[in-house]
Amino acid sequence: MKLRPVALGIALGTVWGVSLFITTWISYYTGYGELFLRTLAESIYPGYSISPVGSFIGLVYGFADGFVSASIIAIIYNKVTKE
Repeated sequence: MKLRPVALGIALGTVWGVSLFITTWISYYTGYGELFLRTLAESIYPGYSISPVGSFIGLVYGFADGFVSASIIAIIYNKVTKE
C-alpha cells in the first residue's frame, strides 16, 4: 500500500491543529491541560499563548507541524516499502 503524502499531511495537520485549538480554549476557561500547553506548545511555537488569539496561532502552527511531519513520514514509508 502506498501512502499519499499530501493527503496524510492534510489529515494529520488538521487533527493536530484542531486539537491544539480546542485544548487551548479548554485550558483558557478551566485551567485543564495548562502545564501540558505551557511545556509543549509555548516552548515550541513562537507567539503561542493560552489565550483566544493564541488558540488561532496554535491552530496554524499545529496544522503546519502536523502536515510537514506526516508528509515526511509518508515519503519515508513509501521509500522503505517500495511496492
